[in-house]
Amino acid sequence: MSRLLVQKFGGTSVRDVERVNAVADRVAASVASGDRVVVVVSAMAGETDRLEGLGFDMSPRPPAREMDVLLAAGEQVSIALLAMALMDRGCQARSRLAAQVGIRTDDNHTKARIEAIDVEDLNADIADGVIPVIAGFQGIGPNGDITTFGRGGSDTTAVAVAAALEADECQIYTDVEGVYTADPHIVENARRLDAVTFEEMLELASLGARVLHSRSVEFVGKYGVPLRVLSSFREGSGTLITREDSPMEQPLVSGLAYARDEAKLTVLGVPDVPGVASKILGPIGAASIEVDMIVQNTGADGSTDLTFTVRRADYESAREILVDTQKALGARGIEGDDRIAKVSAVGVGMKSHAGVATRMFDALAAENINIQMISTSEIKISVVVAERYLELAVRAIHDAFALGETPAVEDA
Repeated sequence: MSRLLVQKFGGTSVRDVERVNAVADRVAASVASGDRVVVVVSAMAGETDRLEGLGFDMSPRPPAREMDVLLAAGEQVSIALLAMALMDRGCQARSRLAAQVGIRTDDNHTKARIEAIDVEDLNADIADGVIPVIAGFQGIGPNGDITTFGRGGSDTTAVAVAAALEADECQIYTDVEGVYTADPHIVENARRLDAVTFEEMLELASLGARVLHSRSVEFVGKYGVPLRVLSSFREGSGTLITREDSPMEQPLVSGLAYARDEAKLTVLGVPDVPGVASKILGPIGAASIEVDMIVQNTGADGSTDLTFTVRRADYESAREILVDTQKALGARGIEGDDRIAKVSAVGVGMKSHAGVATRMFDALAAENINIQMISTSEIKISVVVAERYLELAVRAIHDAFALGETPAVEDA
């Protein structure tokens, strides 16, 4: 039986007609080798940004529903062009929008989550030798409205489709050769990882590593979809994402992630009583604003300050909510900073080693980088720093753990 592959191509992979033809050559070669292929495509590089800009040119706060309609148009262009290119190569191909695939989501516009995929028509295409070319990033809500999954959402489409079809492998083609120890655009000696655990990749993706969308990695863990990150521009084995931990000792830190689009808000001087955090964060959550790091400091006067981070795009909305509720909270004031960044170190080896945080903090201190917030889990340490120090912080931590070198087993 031939392999069933779901191949996803990102925006840089289809940025122009030349690249679309290169993708068509790659897909056609897979089919010629005997594989059955389903393709998921993003909008051409820069197109989503262009469409988003048009939306904000029309309105400072465009309705989320209409933004979804607007942004989903980018993928429609890509799938049509790729289907044409495949047919010119003698392949049978059919472009499909979310409604035609049956990708059902909730009704949370711009941040929708997939609830079900109807694979009947896809299986019929595959059985007939037709290559389905699916628009990534989008679905259909309960009332028939177009929904989108947020930036990087085409990865989620691809892995969800692979899970629904029980594909042999989901291959994510992008502009890098796999998952690296850090962003190679920032760290010159960043090293490609041959494999990374699902647990590590989920942390890296959710913490800002832009190779994969975090929700796509969730599907890997939930459904066991074999996932490989590959380059559209160079041949290579890429990086395999697996649920299985290596039986060998893991390095302290496998990789670093960062997020520039961070902002923090502080509610000053609220009464230190049970339920105060819920009163502060409840309205934020009700507005579908995701809160990341939270720090609460209690003063000697019986009041407390609560600081939390949100995406920079949500900063003004979150601040307005806090200002509106300030009196009811009994808060002394609201402070904010939308020029911060988050840097995170991730590695399953942290589970069995002490001193990782100390080494990380020492590296930042040596560069006179102040840490504003800290968050930890069993396999990650995240710090918030001023945005202007982001790249310096990443390089300092990368050097501190010698991530550019071939990993060696460390003694417990």
